[in-house]
Amino acid sequence: MALRYALLGLLSEGPASGYDLAKAFEGELGSYAWQAGYNRIYPELARLTEEGLIEPAGEGVRGRRAYGVTEAGRAELRAWLLAPRKGGAVRNEPVLRLFLLSALDPEDARTVLREIADNSERQLAELGPAMAVDTPVSPGGRLPFGWLAAGYGLRQYRAAHDWATWALGELDKLGELDKLGKPGKPGRRHPEADS
Repeated sequence: MALRYALLGLLSEGPASGYDLAKAFEGELGSYAWQAGYNRIYPELARLTEEGLIEPAGEGVRGRRAYGVTEAGRAELRAWLLAPRKGGAVRNEPVLRLFLLSALDPEDARTVLREIADNSERQLAELGPAMAVDTPVSPGGRLPFGWLAAGYGLRQYRAAHDWATWALGELDKLGELDKLGKPGKPGRRHPEADS
């Protein structure tokens, strides 16, 4: 369902062909937010056209049909963006892996945590300089597509790095307690220990 809104959002920046849209999904949009290939994009473009949310907007390079968003499409996108987020079934594999991290031996858990810390550090090094510039404004007086999402990503990677470093410290504390022959901190029990 979100693909239609991703397409409407991309087309709100200006007319584009299915090929151009697929290329957008191969870039940062697909890496960080939503993935879609040709086999999903073209059928969705046909549905959006049938619903009057987009319309043909001429031909692009090599005879590719370009599409533009209609006023009804802009209204649909706006309504979706302003609607409160609905709670639903949560399926977030990366968070599930973190939830279950304690099932690993501490050294394996350290390996996972070091990978998270190293990856987030690389991403920070890549995004940091791009976000260090003054806020860019498009000729239409808007922020460029993806600018706010990049800022979110930068802060998310910073938080992931801080968390992984903290978690490694927690494992180090556990190792110190093991060396002292203590099963855990006095007075602190896992909530499930009593069940």
